[in-house]
Amino acid sequence: MTDNRLGYKFKNPKLLETALTHSSYVNENGLDRIHCNERLEFLGDSILGYITAEYLFYRNPDVSEGYLTKTRSILVREESLASASLALGIGNMLRLGKGEEQSGGRTRPSILADAFEAALAAIFLDGGMDAAKLFVYKNILRREREIKNVIGGDYKTQLQEIVQAHGHSSPQYSIIKEIGPDHERVFTAEVFISGVSAGIGSGKTKKDAEQSAAKSAVNTLKI
Repeated sequence: MTDNRLGYKFKNPKLLETALTHSSYVNENGLDRIHCNERLEFLGDSILGYITAEYLFYRNPDVSEGYLTKTRSILVREESLASASLALGIGNMLRLGKGEEQSGGRTRPSILADAFEAALAAIFLDGGMDAAKLFVYKNILRREREIKNVIGGDYKTQLQEIVQAHGHSSPQYSIIKEIGPDHERVFTAEVFISGVSAGIGSGKTKKDAEQSAAKSAVNTLKI
């Protein structure tokens, strides 16, 4: 069983074999359930959470707990892990039962995500934390910049987190102006915090105008 696609050479290939063995395979072949990847998946889930949290904590010293939590949840969600598994070719390496094979198990997101976590645990047990971190950095954490751009642009969420942290009620938005013809309409929004105007912004949609107003408020509050 090859492991070069994972970018790691196992000293104990049996760990990789277990990581790639689905419960349907052991069930159909009369093997003890301990030989499937469920235990490794359990360990890998915790290792992945730790590595991701540590990375985000030190890479983003000035952001809120809410931002860190949201970014981590996107990075380690099933969709992300399944995508990484597909890119590594893990689906093709899995040992599946015939029924699971026929029903599309090799591309099933839940199976792929679990296999990624199991493979991570196998690497950790075989090569230690440094090897596990390298595996996660290469296959998961490289998306952090992309995710930061998405979350960083959500100024309404940022503003919500800031005002809640200071004990204020949720920001309230109001469209105070609409100009231009229907196909080139420009909206202007104003955001209020505890009844006090905190920012004004404009955009081609009401949503964009509110985001612009929130951005103005966030920048002012940071100053």
